Amino acid sequence: MIEHAQICTAVGLGLGLAMALTPGAMAQQNLVTAIDIALEPDATMIDHAKADNARLLTSFPKGFSLDETHHPHISMLQQFVRTDDLDKVFAAAGAVLAKEKPTTWKLKAFKYYYIPAPPMGVAGIVIEPTEDLHRLQEELVKAVEPYTAKTGTPAAFFSEDGGRDIQGELISYVENFVTDAAGNRFNPHVTIGVATEKYLDAMLAEPFPSFTFSPAGASVYQLGSFGTARKELKALTLAP
Repeated sequence: MIEHAQICTAVGLGLGLAMALTPGAMAQQNLVTAIDIALEPDATMIDHAKADNARLLTSFPKGFSLDETHHPHISMLQQFVRTDDLDKVFAAAGAVLAKEKPTTWKLKAFKYYYIPAPPMGVAGIVIEPTEDLHRLQEELVKAVEPYTAKTGTPAAFFSEDGGRDIQGELISYVENFVTDAAGNRFNPHVTIGVATEKYLDAMLAEPFPSFTFSPAGASVYQLGSFGTARKELKALTLAP
């Protein structure tokens, strides 16, 4: 889900961009969809992520729950794409994944981190980058590039609040994902929830028992608030 500081500085702040949109602009931006091509982790990671999510919700009940509309995932590529080209995006991403065998990869989760948005933070479990992950991301970037749009508005995201829950910094993050969150800046992780910085600082100070897991699936999602994978648009087939 959200990897860098830019994405969440607007947590808890007014969402003037969303409120300022005219109905015509909102309709126009339905021509663009904010997507996340993601690997879905196996039960080992899901169990860890959901346990941590429950812990954070105890500390900060106004956060979000990992559930059927907030899927635990590893974001490989976030982009604005032309809605009319979604089927081409699915085909391009599927062709890339057909050449890989992610279910055979052994990935290591080794620490917590969070993106500060004082006084809050969005936390995640960090995964060691591997040659396989970098290669897959690079291939996905190239495959999807012909269908990308330069930017979008809150209407490009999944929202049950008319786009008012879509952070302005999230829009900027998706716009700049390839330059700011891919390649050498890629920080693979599974987002686990929201809490105060004070609570998260204490959590990060605790020993982290590292563990290994594997990808179990892959999908293209429509992004929602905080960069969550809110709506599955297409499940992608992985080679066994």
